[in-house]
Amino acid sequence: MWISLKRDVHLYNFACINGTEIQLFNFFVKLSLLIGPRACWSWLFSEMAAIRPTLIHKNPFLVSSFSVGTNSLSMKEEIDENHMEVPSNRYHELEVSRNSLGLAQERSSWMGVKNVAQVKDADKVFDEMKMRFLSFKKHKYLENLEHFQALAELQAPKFMVISCVDSRVCPSNILGFQPGEAFTVRNVANIVPSWENGPTETNAALEFAVNTLKVENILVIGHSSCAGIQSLMSMEDDATDSSLFCYGSFVHKWMANAKVAKLRAKAAAAHLNFDQQCKHCEKESINLSLKNLMTYPWIEERLKQESLAVHGGYYDFLSCTFEKWTLDYKNTCKAAGNDDHGFQIKNQSLWC
Repeated sequence: MWISLKRDVHLYNFACINGTEIQLFNFFVKLSLLIGPRACWSWLFSEMAAIRPTLIHKNPFLVSSFSVGTNSLSMKEEIDENHMEVPSNRYHELEVSRNSLGLAQERSSWMGVKNVAQVKDADKVFDEMKMRFLSFKKHKYLENLEHFQALAELQAPKFMVISCVDSRVCPSNILGFQPGEAFTVRNVANIVPSWENGPTETNAALEFAVNTLKVENILVIGHSSCAGIQSLMSMEDDATDSSLFCYGSFVHKWMANAKVAKLRAKAAAAHLNFDQQCKHCEKESINLSLKNLMTYPWIEERLKQESLAVHGGYYDFLSCTFEKWTLDYKNTCKAAGNDDHGFQIKNQSLWC
């Protein structure tokens, strides 16, 4: 494609010098089809800006045809006049081509320098990452070599953690999980879809953690200022799954899994402002995920056997506090269908 475009650039230079408006028009049509009209105009203006003042008189078509406020008829008259005033001269064509090539080489050279600078900046980022890794190897891995060698053979985490992808919320950082202690999956807004919604990476990880690793605890961690919840709260209440799909937003489609939490939050916090409603929904969404966990047969079976506990957590990074609570499975089953949505918790605490 670009070889063809390069050939057409020479056609453009020739058309500009000789005033061949048909050739110039064909060039712009082809260029628009290749890179789009907006990019075509952007390129044209950059070319006009790059032309040296001493060469302008050699390109009357370019100067006259882009005068502001000139209609097509007067433009054509100016072109015809320029045809008469500036005879076709092959030496002019060669000179302009050489100058255009020189400008292209200068731009290419500048872009090359810019790209080298960007690569060096990227290298600096990885240099810092390399130092962190070497520090980890020296102060953690080598000092606990037997532990890491044992982990290489087998992992037996006690926790399955479901948290948000938000870069400010890292479970290992805020709760101090060490390698081998927590089997973790992260998604937008720490949502656990119900069993009926079909397979996702989240419930695939859940199945592996519960059935293969035999974890004893599932912890769903939400957090303050969650962009996913803000997106959910901004969606129309009557938005359907099909309409969300038509929007083309994966985030909206995913957040629809928590639309029940949104409706409950709005009902309970209708008198509050948007930010406070979002905070209420952030916690309501965690509880919805805990309840959704009960829809998985192999999780419910473990809950009945009391070999598995399900917990919720809320990290507020503005005040650096952490709320923790546990699903009361027995009382939740008894209260099913009540006004509190059949959800009961116990062992609630605030870490501050």
